[in-house]
Amino acid sequence: MIYMDNAATTMRKPPEVAEAVAKAMNAMGNAGRGTNDASLNAARLIYDTREKLADFFGAEDPKQIVFTSNSTESLNTAIKGVLEPGDHVVTTMLEHNSVLRPLYEMEEKGVSLTFVQSDKKGNISYTEMEEAIQENTKAIICTHASNLTGNKIDLQRVGEMAKRHHVLFIVDASQTAGVYPIHVQEMQIDILCFTGHKALLGPQGTGGMYVRKGLQVTPLKSGGSGVQTYSKKHPTDMPIALEAGTLNGHGIAGLNASMSYLQKVGIDQIREQELSYMWQFYDGVKDIPGVQIYGDFETKERCPIVTLNIGEYDSAEVSDELLETYGICTRPGAHCAPLMHKALGTVEQGAVRFSFSHYNTKEEVETAIEAIKKLAEEE
Repeated sequence: MIYMDNAATTMRKPPEVAEAVAKAMNAMGNAGRGTNDASLNAARLIYDTREKLADFFGAEDPKQIVFTSNSTESLNTAIKGVLEPGDHVVTTMLEHNSVLRPLYEMEEKGVSLTFVQSDKKGNISYTEMEEAIQENTKAIICTHASNLTGNKIDLQRVGEMAKRHHVLFIVDASQTAGVYPIHVQEMQIDILCFTGHKALLGPQGTGGMYVRKGLQVTPLKSGGSGVQTYSKKHPTDMPIALEAGTLNGHGIAGLNASMSYLQKVGIDQIREQELSYMWQFYDGVKDIPGVQIYGDFETKERCPIVTLNIGEYDSAEVSDELLETYGICTRPGAHCAPLMHKALGTVEQGAVRFSFSHYNTKEEVETAIEAIKKLAEEE
């Protein structure tokens, strides 16, 4: 099997990740729920992972790192925890449904939305974004990179814009955490939402969020915390304020191992390798008759994603053929990015997404190129 669906989840992980999960399954207690060795060891490992993530994202304090199950939970917590009726939000057409659907829910409760439009290459106008800010704008909420086109948004520029207008800046880093450097303080990010199972190379069911010190976010959940048991209200101290219930300690153990791997290898080296495969594939298919590629490839600053269609060939049929005939795993359809597909004109056809890992090989990429050539000839 040739796996090229890494924007959905990275299937191949460093061996030490699985080893860490297996070890934790047999030795880890419940952090914060006792003073026995199993519980204390769990607490220490979880705190060590907070420290690694805080350092990785440039947070001012490990306590500002909150663990969740994925980006979707993080984004729901952020969006529903800071917005109130009467607030206004500026967002973009690049967004994933994990941003859009919570925003639509809040819209029903009285929050107004402005969507910064995308051009045919999937780019937005920063001028249009700034002009969309109103007196009642509470936040700019946007992805760091489109999961459909791989196009990036300049977080530094948007963060400075948000600070200039005294609005919150909430970022979905699902596609970039582990690929591109993110420094929350330098980029003026108030809330950063990330998942562990993609480029951070951790297990599924792991993720988190950074919340700027001093920013109050209403919890999405309340319940057991291990402290203040007799209080009717959930604790307000970070990170417990946003971490009701038992954490996925086993998964966090795997995330801890993956963070050590990223520190050892270096995300710059990993990104360079992934982009080399992306460019190899792009250069190999861009001039094939009938092949339509989406996104902006004039800039080198992008995620290792190539999304395409072949003539009028349905994207699901192309993806099925790639799998059944060539053993290549891709992602067809709408990619949970409805507004982006509307902007690209691919609502009916969908599109086939190739997304690369540093675990891929040049030979695998060449196989994928040849597969597209043959399918284009058949179409």
